[in-house]
Amino acid sequence: MANQARVVSIQDNINRVTRSIQYPRKPDGKPVYTSELFGENVFHLQQIAKALPKPAYASFLKQMRGRQALDKGTADAIAHAVRIWAMDRGATHFTHWFQPQTGSTAEKHDAFLSLKSSFSANGEEVTAIDAFSGTQLLQAEPDASSFPSGGMRTTFEARGYTVWDTTSPMFIQEGPHGTSVLYIPSVFISYNGDALDEKTVLLRSTAQIAKSATELLNLIDPVPVGAQPRTNHVFTTLGTEQEYFLVDRSLYALRPDLKHTGRTLVGNLPPKHQQMDDHYFGRIPSKVLATMSETELELFRLGVPVKTRHNEVAPQQFELAPIFEEASLAVDHNLLTMDVLSKVAHKNKLKVLYHEKPFKGVNGSGKHCNWSMSTDRGENLLDPTVKPETNYRFLLVLVAVLHAVQQHGGLLRTSIASSSNEHRLGACEAPPMIVSVFLGEHLTEVLNSIEESRPIKNFSVPEIQTIKLGGTALDVKVASLPAISRDLTDRNRTSPFAFTGNKFEFRAVGSKQSPAFPVTILNAAVASALQDVTEALRTQMGDKPYPSDADKVAVIKQFIASTKAVRFEGDGYSDAWIEEAEKRGLPNIKTSPEAFEQLLNPVHSDMLTKLGIFTQSELQSRHLILQERYSKDLLVEATTLSTLLASQILPAAFEYRGSLAQTVQVLKTIEGEEASPELTALQALTPVVKDLQAAIAQLDDVVHKMHHVGDDPVEEAKFACAHVLPAMNHARAVADKLEVLTADKYYPIPHYSELLWF
Repeated sequence: MANQARVVSIQDNINRVTRSIQYPRKPDGKPVYTSELFGENVFHLQQIAKALPKPAYASFLKQMRGRQALDKGTADAIAHAVRIWAMDRGATHFTHWFQPQTGSTAEKHDAFLSLKSSFSANGEEVTAIDAFSGTQLLQAEPDASSFPSGGMRTTFEARGYTVWDTTSPMFIQEGPHGTSVLYIPSVFISYNGDALDEKTVLLRSTAQIAKSATELLNLIDPVPVGAQPRTNHVFTTLGTEQEYFLVDRSLYALRPDLKHTGRTLVGNLPPKHQQMDDHYFGRIPSKVLATMSETELELFRLGVPVKTRHNEVAPQQFELAPIFEEASLAVDHNLLTMDVLSKVAHKNKLKVLYHEKPFKGVNGSGKHCNWSMSTDRGENLLDPTVKPETNYRFLLVLVAVLHAVQQHGGLLRTSIASSSNEHRLGACEAPPMIVSVFLGEHLTEVLNSIEESRPIKNFSVPEIQTIKLGGTALDVKVASLPAISRDLTDRNRTSPFAFTGNKFEFRAVGSKQSPAFPVTILNAAVASALQDVTEALRTQMGDKPYPSDADKVAVIKQFIASTKAVRFEGDGYSDAWIEEAEKRGLPNIKTSPEAFEQLLNPVHSDMLTKLGIFTQSELQSRHLILQERYSKDLLVEATTLSTLLASQILPAAFEYRGSLAQTVQVLKTIEGEEASPELTALQALTPVVKDLQAAIAQLDDVVHKMHHVGDDPVEEAKFACAHVLPAMNHARAVADKLEVLTADKYYPIPHYSELLWF
């Protein structure tokens, strides 16, 4: 039977005992508190401080802050200390862990083992030693031509370098057979110093936004001549809400489309999916909870501050969210989280799906990036405080963010564009492709009142409401319940960029992608906008030593007026918003190839190169990489779909059709008349089988044509978007009809109803 493998997998899933591990306990048997094991596998600054003389440690801190280079003596001392620390914890190898433009991380393991030769009258004697030098710590040399480079590296120009990022701590991860591996977070650059990764440009953007924000803050908050400025550094904070699906691994193995593309290319929704709204925040299945708990244990040890876990809206969809951290470290931790979750799920016979839309018809997965800025004194620059209308620092930063989105919304759209995220955006609680900003009723009123020079409306808490139950009045102000505080804003889940109390939530980022590139672009746009606000303040204040409150208000009013078009409080899914956005001049970039072109738009490219976040060659390289990845993604999907349909779905339909025809013939022989029920089924099946054959031929023809478009990645991406994707959608529509008509025992791959169930 074609469905035998499915039946066996489902039976195994039902009978499988949930994996259990021993949570760490103290010698007296009491459990170890989370705070006690947090970061135990991380080589913190405290360990470096213990290993280095005070002058060397002070030198290292200056290097971390970008004030001087790291000398060889200090590097050797740190390398020796981290080797001893790691080997005491079972490490046999080390790796430079970096983020090439593949959407994931990369690593190459080298052993600490080395050989030392000595020569005597008896000849050479070789001794095995453990060694790790400062040079090995600082850099390594992978082949740059083997990673996406957009033409910046070729096979005959292959050299590239990974360089230790001292701002992100080293850590160890479990290896095979009770060993472990030392991980060294690194950047990845070419022989000529060009950025080939996601982290280098992210670090450049964080440095630039720190410079721009610090300049603005010290202008509006001056100190006496000769005194230290109140703000020496500003950093961006990030919290990434990671959504994902979990499916049974044995069923996953029976779906070639899931294995090769990360999403189902055929399949119909089961009768019950998410329409009952009963999965969101529901009871977490035991197998999933065991996976979550084991993942969290590993992440706590790695210093990743995971905080929240829960069911998401779609069946078998879940979320894991951390506490806010400095942005570049938060990106490292998000990628580490994805890696650890995948490994732990594998141990639990499950498979994590990070694709933005693995199942058609239910909610997709995002990576909501909660972004803000903080000073070196711990002040959140996006905290509106009790009276935002008179908090001019907050308002100046707020209008700078609005200005950034107004000027560079198209570039933000680029940062979240991919073939996979295209399936998610614009429906099922995912934001639309038009980038706008939601502020909420209160802040909108604050900005409107300032622009119109009038008093702000009263936003006191509304009167307590009552609810009638069974003919009695129940006052919701129950004495036994604590008082609650209401946020300044409601939540608009159709907004791609929403203010959520003291931060902005960039909701459009896809679950599969690294948050590095979207955050880099956001940092860059805001850094540029902060410079514009600062320049406007200097112009407004004239020859005065510092701006007055009236100067600040004048500049705030100027930017409120100029950024009005990008503010939208309504339903982002409505057709009316599409029409309104067009009137406002907001870009509605519907496809990824179109979005990638924004990288080369002078409005955006000039900003990025002026700030020093990208060089022109790096921009051109990234543009080609994005276009090429898009076309390759669709080509892999199209080829996988064609193979799946031709080798599994269609033969199953042939077999079922033959069985029906044989039954019709047998019954006609026995009964002397047509077997009408079976004949009706056969007549319904036959034209769909023919349609699927035609759809496969059409898809194969389009794929063949794509191979002959040429070597231009831009044209290939455009062709894939315009021709391959529609051909795939048509073939799927026909195949999904066939799934309904084919008897279950003949259907060769797991249905949605089996994948979306534990």
